[in-house]
Amino acid sequence: MIQFAHPWSLLLAVIIPVLIWWYRLYGKNQEGTLRFSSIDLLQGRFIRQGKRRVRILSSIQIGVLLLIVLALARPRLVDTLEETTVKVVDIVMVVDISSSMLAEDFKPNRLEAVKKTAAKFIEKRPGDRIGLLVFAGETFIQCPLTVDAQVLKTLLAEVTVAEKDYDGTAIGMAIANATNRLRSSKAKSKVMVLLSDGSNNAGELDPLTAADLAAEFDIRIYTIGAGTNQSVTYIPNRGYIRNEIDEKTLQAIAEETHGRYFRATDEETLEDIYEEINQLERTEIEVREYTRYEELYGWFLIPALIFSFGFEILERSVFRRKT
Repeated sequence: MIQFAHPWSLLLAVIIPVLIWWYRLYGKNQEGTLRFSSIDLLQGRFIRQGKRRVRILSSIQIGVLLLIVLALARPRLVDTLEETTVKVVDIVMVVDISSSMLAEDFKPNRLEAVKKTAAKFIEKRPGDRIGLLVFAGETFIQCPLTVDAQVLKTLLAEVTVAEKDYDGTAIGMAIANATNRLRSSKAKSKVMVLLSDGSNNAGELDPLTAADLAAEFDIRIYTIGAGTNQSVTYIPNRGYIRNEIDEKTLQAIAEETHGRYFRATDEETLEDIYEEINQLERTEIEVREYTRYEELYGWFLIPALIFSFGFEILERSVFRRKT
């Protein structure tokens, strides 16, 4: 966009038609003249050349004045730039993949419902670094912290229930491993979203001790207890699994790290929980606006100087005017 730094200077352009009017009425009568008794004594070509020379010189003078007026108004190209600063949040999603996640109180089962809602959560966090850690009796890093949401969702879709040899629920070790992924992060907020449908029954570290460790690194943990209150669930090829969500421990983990505990009993509730966490951990965006000016007056002033010199050359040499 082009604007004028001194737009009031454009009012000087009014002087130009005033000067033209004054010259036609009075100015030309004050110039040196050569009188003839009759213009019939002059050739028509001589008269036409004289008038053409006057028009050329007058046009140059008017053009120079107009260019000077425009230069005084200081035209400039304005370019507005926006600098966006995103304060990212580093998030590790910690998902239980023990055999009980095959329970069908969520459709088609708990794990598939969690994967579906987690994918929606990822889509709503552009710019954040998100990692995925899964756990049963042992923990596995499915995806390190990344800003590539598509890669993360692809790896999330590949998550399956742990093999029978690795079955169990090692919540404490899962928190410790996720903490190890977040502890060196430079992000303003470091968050862990831990979902489990059982109680800690494996691993070498107590969940509350692991939560204390996470708190030391300013990591906030949101815990989700997933599943209904049915006491026993039949898992194909695994037999009957008792549902024992340790809500007390999950609540204590959240409190210790200044997070929150949620209970999900169906897919709709689970979606609401992820949406609430999304709102609680909004990414802050700072937008600073900068205006850059590119001065254009030189494009008018330099031609004005060139035409002025051209005027003098034409007047003194080509048209041979003497002063």
